[in-house]
Amino acid sequence: MSLHDTLRGGAQSIFRRIEEAFDAPFGGTDNPMRHLGALGFYFLWIVTVSGLYLYTVLDTSIEGVHTSIGWLTEDQWYLGGILRSLHRYASDAFILMTMLHLIREWAYGRYHGFRLYSWVTGVPLLWLMFFSGIGGYWIVWDRLAQFSAIASTELLDWLPIFNDPSARNFLTPEAINDRFFTMLVFIHLGVPLMLILGLWAHVHRISRVDHFPARRLALGTLAALLLLALVQPAISDAPADLSVVATGLRLDWFILFLHPLTDATSPAFVWALLSGVTLLLFILPLLPHPKAEPVAVVNAANCNGCARCLADCPYAAVTMEAHPYKPGHKIAIVDADLCAGCGICAGSCPSSTPFRSQETLVTGIDMPQQPVNVLRRELEKKIAGLEGTTRIVVFGCDRGAAVHALAAPDTAVMSLMCTGMLPPAFVEYALRGGADGVLVTGCRTGGCEFRLGDQWTAERLTRRREPHLRANVPAQRLHFVAASVSDGEALATALEEFRTRIETQAADSDRPPPFRRRTLHHD
Repeated sequence: MSLHDTLRGGAQSIFRRIEEAFDAPFGGTDNPMRHLGALGFYFLWIVTVSGLYLYTVLDTSIEGVHTSIGWLTEDQWYLGGILRSLHRYASDAFILMTMLHLIREWAYGRYHGFRLYSWVTGVPLLWLMFFSGIGGYWIVWDRLAQFSAIASTELLDWLPIFNDPSARNFLTPEAINDRFFTMLVFIHLGVPLMLILGLWAHVHRISRVDHFPARRLALGTLAALLLLALVQPAISDAPADLSVVATGLRLDWFILFLHPLTDATSPAFVWALLSGVTLLLFILPLLPHPKAEPVAVVNAANCNGCARCLADCPYAAVTMEAHPYKPGHKIAIVDADLCAGCGICAGSCPSSTPFRSQETLVTGIDMPQQPVNVLRRELEKKIAGLEGTTRIVVFGCDRGAAVHALAAPDTAVMSLMCTGMLPPAFVEYALRGGADGVLVTGCRTGGCEFRLGDQWTAERLTRRREPHLRANVPAQRLHFVAASVSDGEALATALEEFRTRIETQAADSDRPPPFRRRTLHHD
């Protein structure tokens, strides 16, 4: 194992432990560590809305800019002051969430294959984010802005692209005029627009993007920012004075960390560091990584153009085009560059039902490495070998809790690439074939490797999404457990509790079993 894989594995372990620790107080839906991207979007919208108001009341003259911001902070503290503080703290939070999101995606190895486009388009956004944040501090034009402006231009002067040192523009008070601030505001508005456009490009190949966090998480985060704005409002330093050296400043370490780093090292070191990190982020997808899974395959004769695979694909890898054999119908087309090889589309296909009488079950869309026909035969074989009074079939996920450890004479286990690959009809098929209960387990809420597998599975089994589990399947014979790779013991406990519940209900009921069992055989 390479050093890179060792570091990434360690980071992944840390993130997983933190995420699972946060599941207890927040739950998967409201766990901030599972929705870093959505929180980043959310903070950007707060920055945008608050910034629009601040722009409307800002005096961009050299004499009035500091005064107008001071009026906002002190005289209109109940609105402008709070919005200014909200703008400041949401900017810091946006940078923090973005960096955590970047590190988390790297830790989980989500930077190559079908995720390559999203990763590469995200790297330039880091430069736009910091460029916009640093420029925002200049607009205030206090001592901190003066320090940042001079430090930034001195850093730029090191690059051999300027004829005259740009720092000379900040040597005397006469060097700054009203046009400078007008241009600065224009840039500060233009760069965020470029950032928003870049974010659209970053996610436009992903379906059902997590643009906004859940309501409780959004409201709780907003309340925390408002409380911080009231307790520790953002205020300006003294007005900028180019005749003196700015000292005793309160740095924003999220945005302005480059300045003390430059002072502690050199412009050459800082540029080498920034260039090296950027280059490393771009070449990460080129490093050796696990071989990609085979992509989904469409069988034209069995595809009826229902578009359920289109609706369920997490990465917009499926499109619908005119059917070559059925005039007036559509057929699913899979983009191999976008397909994650998760099998969620196979689980959504109505032709994936095991009750079809074909000896070889051919579906409209399927996975070559784990075809639905093979799953049906494997299920039949395992049910036929079950012994005991309470026989249970467990459907698990390769990326969730390991289900093979649960195998026993009275327990058959089958692990799928993603639980979202499971057609709901397989639950009924198992019960009709002789199983007394079916336990389905997948990743924790919000923790699916393929984003939507856990959600689609839960909705299909609770009859809220097509294809859904039929209403005649008794709820007491089905149990769904969300379990990550570290939840093996909890899953085993859940299985035994499920078995006990089935046995108790059978003992307390004089009614006949809900299904007339039959032998499943297609040879």
